[in-house]
Amino acid sequence: MEFIFEYGLFLAKAITILVAILVVISALVGLGQKTRRTDKGYIEVRNMNDNMDNITNTLKSAVLNKSALKQDKKDSKKKRKEEEKTAKQELKQGGQSRSRVYVIDFEGDLRASAVSRLREEVTAILSVAGSNDEVVVKLESPGGLVHSYGLAASQLRRIVDRQVPLTVAVDKVAASGGYMMACIANNIIAAPFALLGSIGVVAQMPNFHKLLKNKDVDFDVYTAGEHKRTLTVFGENTEEGRKKFMEELEDLHDLFKEFVGENRPQVNISEVATGEAWYGTRALKHALVDELKTSDEYLYDKCQEADVFQVKFVEYRSKLEKMMEKMAHVYTTLTGPSQFPRL
Repeated sequence: MEFIFEYGLFLAKAITILVAILVVISALVGLGQKTRRTDKGYIEVRNMNDNMDNITNTLKSAVLNKSALKQDKKDSKKKRKEEEKTAKQELKQGGQSRSRVYVIDFEGDLRASAVSRLREEVTAILSVAGSNDEVVVKLESPGGLVHSYGLAASQLRRIVDRQVPLTVAVDKVAASGGYMMACIANNIIAAPFALLGSIGVVAQMPNFHKLLKNKDVDFDVYTAGEHKRTLTVFGENTEEGRKKFMEELEDLHDLFKEFVGENRPQVNISEVATGEAWYGTRALKHALVDELKTSDEYLYDKCQEADVFQVKFVEYRSKLEKMMEKMAHVYTTLTGPSQFPRL
């Protein structure tokens, strides 16, 4: 028992020190902003067709004999001329030579911190994309804070609202908040053993009140507003507070179910909104996905019929900002789950 008490005090001190350090670093970064460049970063674009052609040609050079390699180059040149001819004819008729596919990577953490890059990538793409094009988001996320993933989902909503087809590809996991993002897409593809679903809400909070009481330590919580604070880590939690907290979780779960239902009406919400997650083959049966296919296979097929571009926003960040972000991530990991419900 003594060990638990000492550990609790140590944890409280550690968090306090961490917060103090973050405050100091924030102040230093704020002062440095006056001399920093105002640009957030830049958009990096990579032609995936060229990359695939280079890989293919390298392999052909290694495995084909001179005669076969010569014939292959001849056939490729002929094919390229035919494609250029077709493209010119389409341009004369006022059309687009070939449709374009824009690829975005989104790797989610607890705070969905990649949303800052996502919003820039979406903005850049929507400045040039049309209804004949497509956006593919390679999404990996086990979920996290509700408000963070709500914002990330809103960024993808911008694509659909502009009538640009959106495909979300899941190779590993898109659960909870990750699935909140995925369900907005016109088309969801997933690898056979990718994990999807988990349409539920979770919150957890330790309480040290009894331990502090046994040690004659008082911890007072003062609030203005009946439900300003429902549960607390160090104060005494009441049944009324617990009841209100559960009501809020249930309301959030209802919002989540309504959101999925609106975006994927083919899903039986009462059947899948149990907090369970399913692997790709099972998710397909529950209509959580539209097709079983890896992102590599999907993009390879797209390269045969469209111009495919990888779009990435690269942020300008100093070493101090990177260190601050890591510390903020540690702090959120320690305190976030106990303060905010998670999807």
